[in-house]
Amino acid sequence: MTVSEFLATLPEERRREVKRVRDVVKRHLPKGFEESVSGKMIVYQVMVGKRPVWYAAIASQKTGISLHLMPVYWNRTLASRLKEGFKAAGKKLDMGKACIRFKKAQDLDLDVIGEIVGSVTAERWIEIADKKG
Repeated sequence: MTVSEFLATLPEERRREVKRVRDVVKRHLPKGFEESVSGKMIVYQVMVGKRPVWYAAIASQKTGISLHLMPVYWNRTLASRLKEGFKAAGKKLDMGKACIRFKKAQDLDLDVIGEIVGSVTAERWIEIADKKG
């Protein structure tokens, strides 16, 4: 399934919110990552050998949308920056280890999301993936 086909399966309001976040991710995503669909998610990944290593993903779930930012899972500085950015913007951060849950893109600090997405090159992400196994 292509990203366009995936987006077409979403209800109009959900599609609009996913597209807003996707636009931010794509605008800041470093070169070398590829966009694809896996299940009910748009994923941004690099290939390490024959295995895809996810960097970020946007998922449409039954109760809302989630943005998975894997760099914050591996980097405490980035995790702190994300939390500080949301606090400074007056936004509530509903987050697991690397998963931010939201209903509308306006619930997010899109500037700090873009900053986090743009923070790790594909080459560096491959190095991290190789070390973490």
